[in-house]
Amino acid sequence: MTFEEIGVNGNILTAITKLGFTEPTPIQAQTIPHLLQNSEQDLLAFAQTGTGKTAAFGLPVIQQIDINNKDTQCIMLAPTRELCIQIAKDLESYAKDTKGLNVVPVYGGTSIDTQIKALNRGAHIVVGTPGRTVDLIKRRRLKLQHVSWLVLDEADEMLNMGFKDELDSILSETPDDKQTLLFSATMPKEVARIAREYMKEAKEIKVGEKNAGAKNVEHEYYMVQARDKYSALKRIADSNPNIYAIVFCRTRRDTKEVADKLIQDGYNADALHGDLSQAQRDVVMQRFRIGNLQMLIATDVAARGLDVKELTHVINYSLPDDTEVYVHRSGRTGRAGKKGLSLTIAHSREMGKIRSLEKMVKKEFTKKLVPGGAEIVETRLYNLIENIKKTEVEEDKIAPFMERILKQFEDETKEELIKKFVSVEFTRFLKYYKGAKDINISAGRDSRDGEGRRSRSRDRDTRGNRDDRRDREEGRRYSDKEFSRFYINLGSKTEVNPAVLMGIINDNTRTRNIEVGKIDLMKRFSFFEVDKKYEKEVIEGFKDANFRGTKISVELSNAKPEREDKGDGYGKRKGRRDENRSGGGSYSKGGSRGGNSRGGSSSRSGRSSDRNKGRRR
Repeated sequence: MTFEEIGVNGNILTAITKLGFTEPTPIQAQTIPHLLQNSEQDLLAFAQTGTGKTAAFGLPVIQQIDINNKDTQCIMLAPTRELCIQIAKDLESYAKDTKGLNVVPVYGGTSIDTQIKALNRGAHIVVGTPGRTVDLIKRRRLKLQHVSWLVLDEADEMLNMGFKDELDSILSETPDDKQTLLFSATMPKEVARIAREYMKEAKEIKVGEKNAGAKNVEHEYYMVQARDKYSALKRIADSNPNIYAIVFCRTRRDTKEVADKLIQDGYNADALHGDLSQAQRDVVMQRFRIGNLQMLIATDVAARGLDVKELTHVINYSLPDDTEVYVHRSGRTGRAGKKGLSLTIAHSREMGKIRSLEKMVKKEFTKKLVPGGAEIVETRLYNLIENIKKTEVEEDKIAPFMERILKQFEDETKEELIKKFVSVEFTRFLKYYKGAKDINISAGRDSRDGEGRRSRSRDRDTRGNRDDRRDREEGRRYSDKEFSRFYINLGSKTEVNPAVLMGIINDNTRTRNIEVGKIDLMKRFSFFEVDKKYEKEVIEGFKDANFRGTKISVELSNAKPEREDKGDGYGKRKGRRDENRSGGGSYSKGGSRGGNSRGGSSSRSGRSSDRNKGRRR
């Protein structure tokens, strides 16, 4: 089957042929004919990242745009700035020979005035992130009343990042007779709700099974004690000299710590997390894209929209809490028909998670042994020799030095030269791994005997000691920063969760980089902490604020919630808050400030803190 056979026209064919397109991918072969032949029926498509989705919806939309009509005819939404830019660039390349087509990307982190000017010149297709798109609609600079196509790319990612309200707002601005195209790798409840409420008799296309992993990605795991995870990561990197990987951590703190250790140990690595400015983020991502970095250490939110081809590994330094997130992680490798490898560095208490993931991706995870020192040194040695054999010698550049070099080595035999060369190159590895211990352990299905139970018991003791140390360290880390605690009259009864509350704070304050600490979510109200220096911005920002028709009330509050009273709650608690002036909360194992919390609502706020950073891009 060719692109011409499925209906792609001449101008687009010429452009994509120059880009190296030969035949449609499965998602393109099913999607393009449907969109060209059925301009009114909505489409619900399930496909992993890297399967050619952009061309699947982009080519038929470009082909059907009325160039003579300057109105915005298509709005495409993507979860992150990076993916938004990538989609716009791809569309421009597909339309290189389509005269007069204007594609305008709109996203946060850059001047909105520049984007407004581009929209004023006419934009047939607008590609936007949800936050910036809503902002432009509110300013009446982006008008969607003539839209014929609405594309939601990576809809599950947008909803995971807390953009439910923004999507609802944008969808309500579009005409009823548009064609809605929803692309998603997984099918969580919120994606199903969007499909139910905003799509009509949608045709469903599946490339692979919903929530299943890519077929050309293999899954492996290493079992070590928690304290040995970093050592395992180093050994995996050392035994794969040509590694080009994203290493996923659960929190920003872990991301920074792992990246700092790798850099100190001489690896080409860097961190990508929510505390970076957009300029810093762009520099790190560019270095990774061009191969200056071999390992990028990232949180899930920070890595969203990062489109990097040729990854050799995805490494799960920490398994995600949501099993669907694992599908997204592993789908970043094994693209364009190539084999990919998703590795997990697990500890003995995570066998249950691994079994759940096996059911989801419908593949068995292979248990691998962390390589020992001798094995690593041997691998590095033969890799070096292979690289030397492949090295092309530039005679004209090295010739002026050869006479002196040969004279220096005239008394050495070939064998002696090789030995010395190898010794110079491998001194570091030989010394580092001399006497290296075996850090592999058995657990779960691999061992049910007494030794396995003793290993798990020792691991639990280690974990307890480690958690105590972490608590003390985090307490010290945040003791220097003063937080203010606020009461807000919104809670779970008003459909507020930590992610939504983060969004409300962002939307109603001028400063978009406010650090949000602990969140205590109740039924009818909540408490949240922010850096004390932003007290004024929070108070001012919530004057005359509303949420879904409810007037928002925000007040400074110093008390810690003990229980939720019946009735209106706030009136009965106000006295306790006034009596207890102990300051803006305290550090405890139940929850910490700054988004690294554990347990209860605060653990959700920890994950939401990274998600909150994602909303700012």
